[in-house]
Amino acid sequence: MWVVLIASVVVLVFTKWVHSWRRLKHYEKLPKGSMGFPLLGENLDFLTPHSSFDIAPFIETRMVRYGPIFRTNLMGRRAIVSTDTNLNHLIFQEEGNLFRSWYPDRLTKIFGRQNILSMHGQNFKSLKNMIINLYGIESMKKMVREVEASTKTRLRRWSTRNMIDLKDETATMIFDFTSKKLISYDRESSSENLRENFDVFIKGLISLPLNFPGTAHHKCRQGRKRTMKMLKNMLQERQANPRKQHNDFFDYVLEELEKHGTLLTQEMALDLMFFLLFASFETTSLALTLAIKFLVDHPRVLTELTVEHEGILKNRDKADSGLTWAEYKSMTFTFQFINETLRLGNVAPLIFREALKDVEYKGFVIPAGWIVVPSLSAVHLNPENYVDPLTFNPWRWEKSDGGASKHLMAFGGGLRFCFGAEFVKLQIAVFLHSLLTSYK
Repeated sequence: MWVVLIASVVVLVFTKWVHSWRRLKHYEKLPKGSMGFPLLGENLDFLTPHSSFDIAPFIETRMVRYGPIFRTNLMGRRAIVSTDTNLNHLIFQEEGNLFRSWYPDRLTKIFGRQNILSMHGQNFKSLKNMIINLYGIESMKKMVREVEASTKTRLRRWSTRNMIDLKDETATMIFDFTSKKLISYDRESSSENLRENFDVFIKGLISLPLNFPGTAHHKCRQGRKRTMKMLKNMLQERQANPRKQHNDFFDYVLEELEKHGTLLTQEMALDLMFFLLFASFETTSLALTLAIKFLVDHPRVLTELTVEHEGILKNRDKADSGLTWAEYKSMTFTFQFINETLRLGNVAPLIFREALKDVEYKGFVIPAGWIVVPSLSAVHLNPENYVDPLTFNPWRWEKSDGGASKHLMAFGGGLRFCFGAEFVKLQIAVFLHSLLTSYK
């Protein structure tokens, strides 16, 4: 009796679900695909990790079955996944017109309702202009010597140890540097372990949303809560005792808060600082770790890089005079190496957008309100874009200016091109220079 009743309910729900899809606007023009199970969609396949530089199995199997553009159901939303190079380029270029930044509600809550990923229009432009003061070219020029000094100190410390966890150590190195630049945080003198808070935050970032003690999600939220409390206390202390000179980015943010007619609110300021602390070290340390792995695996690349960096020392009047911006910009093969690392590494393989209006493309229609997921790894590993795409080959970039293009989207594109792109390249290049000219 109960079995029949349950089976009847399941059939009823499934039939209603299929019927609702048949009544969708533009149904006949939607890309092929599967919507998975009711409510669950295809989330389980989508979130399954894979240990390879190749395209994620979730995407690759559906590319073969449905083509480069397919429909699915992710995060409780109807979605279009694109592995099409030109469509992905269009999505980035039409930010604010045809598409806008979108992320799952759970991530939005974790990062804060006023975080820059969820900002649009004038608020987004205002925050972007502020961040340019931190990661703009002029700021980067001033940072070269500071990054070099920080890197050399860390390398000397590592050289006295038998073994290190490179991902963890590079993350610590970058976090200590950026947290000092952002909020004058010193791990040695602070009573709050900021890095530990971010560690638990990151570990629970992609987890089941079960918010009770002991779960990864709960620890994630607690890590953010402790960090936000620290940032709020710091903001209030700075407001009570303002500095005469800008010593870090927080001082600049506080000055902006005091301006008449500013769009910046205290909540926006705190969410911005939290996001910058997170974004400035996690992906960079991953890219740097991959860079060292590729060096170990490719002796010819190591030799050419070593020649380039030793050549910089030979061309100086004093070998130990310190790295300059001009020397950094002269690292031709280093930038080829970094581009290839980012292409294969795919540190941010997926980005979410939402269609603002019906978009027609190659006979398909992307309906307004659907989310769009441009797959960057599919572009970077497309044999039409790169010969033998799974092979690590920095020389493929010899005739490229190394900038963003529709074939290299490691830092996104368009209006939301990653603000810290130059900082990531600077960190990797300076680390390589310090390592290859001083150690084996």
